[in-house]
Amino acid sequence: MSTAGLWESTLLSPELVQLAAIALAGLGVGGIVYVLVMPYLGDERRASKRVANVAHGQIKARSRVGVPAPLQMRRKQVQDTIRDIEAQQRAKKRVSLRTKLMRAGLHFKPRTYYIFCAFTGLLGGFVVLLSGLAPIAALLAAFACGFGLPRWLLARRTKSRQAKFLTEFANAIDIIVRGIKSGLPLSDCMQLIASESPEPVRSEFIDLVEQQGVGVPLPRAFERMYDRMPLQEVNFLAIVVAIQSQTGGNLSEALSNLSGVLRDRYRLQAKVKSFSAEAKASAMIIGALPPLVMGAVYLTSPDYISLMWTDQLGRIMLICGAIWMLLGIIVMRKMINFEF
Repeated sequence: MSTAGLWESTLLSPELVQLAAIALAGLGVGGIVYVLVMPYLGDERRASKRVANVAHGQIKARSRVGVPAPLQMRRKQVQDTIRDIEAQQRAKKRVSLRTKLMRAGLHFKPRTYYIFCAFTGLLGGFVVLLSGLAPIAALLAAFACGFGLPRWLLARRTKSRQAKFLTEFANAIDIIVRGIKSGLPLSDCMQLIASESPEPVRSEFIDLVEQQGVGVPLPRAFERMYDRMPLQEVNFLAIVVAIQSQTGGNLSEALSNLSGVLRDRYRLQAKVKSFSAEAKASAMIIGALPPLVMGAVYLTSPDYISLMWTDQLGRIMLICGAIWMLLGIIVMRKMINFEF
């Protein structure tokens, strides 16, 4: 046997291929664990905890020395109010299907949603079964269409509704500020928003005004509004109103500052999206390129590409490629997603 043949047989030996596959799988799993676990073990998390502890110690020191008693009492009331609101929000981690439908702006019962899921699942499985594929493929398609597709559509509609809400929310707060400065009570300002603002701000404030009309306290009504529209901006407004109702103060000034903060957050979010748009487009192109190329090759030369799933070495290469693709997608997602 020639040197080239011996070298080729050594490279394609089953033991070496299995070792290479195991090594690639181990590297892929290790990389995924590193990406997901390192943010919780890194120096940044410890540094943030240290800064928070130092700031908390400085607040305690200022409360003991040199702070007047009324101001210290007011600060304590504000801190207690914020702590109570955060505790109530942490207690509401599990969200019911009815609340998810309300967040998406859908006003039908959960039973209708379940009927829609069953219909889409049966339809997807029936279409795949008619195409001549195996029954297990039809079962998987029915599960994907009945469980995954409705949830994806619901999440997409919820995200779109929240984006529309954010574009008009700062204007609604400005209406409240101008109304209070002109002498109108807060309830009249909210009725003005409920009658003049575009959707979905209008419908949310209509529910708020109706709840206040039947005797629900205003802080509680804003908490329910946050349940229907779980955005940090709504949470800020609920905290400001709750603090003002318990401790008093200049509500127009507080809301004016809140409006400025919300507009700055919106501008920052838009700027980050514009800066990361190129990276997101590159990630989508890189992620979609291998399956698209494989599909194109299969359409032109099916015998050439079919070795990837008929031969054992080809299947191992497909598994390793899928692991590396998943690792790359996770890394790119961590790099281009930002929290505000």
